[in-house]
Amino acid sequence: MDIETLESLIKNRRSIRKWKQDDVPDELLKKAVELATWAPNGGNYQGWHFVIVKNKDVIVKMADAVQSAADMIASWPEIKSWEEDVKRYQKNTSFFRNAPAVIGIFISEYRSVMDKVLLAREPVDSEANRIMGFRRFAPTAIQSASAAATTMLLALHQMGLGALWLASPLMAKKEIETILKIPAEMGLVCLIAAGYAGESPQRDRKPVGEVLEFVR
Repeated sequence: MDIETLESLIKNRRSIRKWKQDDVPDELLKKAVELATWAPNGGNYQGWHFVIVKNKDVIVKMADAVQSAADMIASWPEIKSWEEDVKRYQKNTSFFRNAPAVIGIFISEYRSVMDKVLLAREPVDSEANRIMGFRRFAPTAIQSASAAATTMLLALHQMGLGALWLASPLMAKKEIETILKIPAEMGLVCLIAAGYAGESPQRDRKPVGEVLEFVR
């Protein structure tokens, strides 16, 4: 693949929120997961687990759990300063119930040898605590799962599917893990909703000059 073809793949991918109700072949979803497992991951520990959900009742149960959490948050008096935005979020938070397929990305905890040393030292050393705080800001497991999600989105797009990375389901993390009977050592990172696109949204990106700097 030349760089122009890769550029086209990346730039033409869109986050899709409306889907046709056509069935998505299992083979395509399985291939997307297979390719996701080739994403970079910390220490090559490959601690991820993927669940492809096509059962409509199960998808609705997950969406209902997310909606319930959003409704609860929207009822709190603390939303007053952001009420309009919160209400909009509340209204749109569980639209993935209409997706023909939803892929759950889960991952187990990962501790490098440096993590182990820092955790052992942390109780008695403020510098170890400071450094461990940096690592907690972007834990290796989350970075690994995110790399898999990105790879999966590109694969789905290349196969002619429209997909979306969903972080809102984390509001119902435990409920979703229970619905899908996920082992206790695994944790939900995100859901990927997928299907044949029912829309063609256009979104621009900031010019690269606004988000890039060189240190020479």
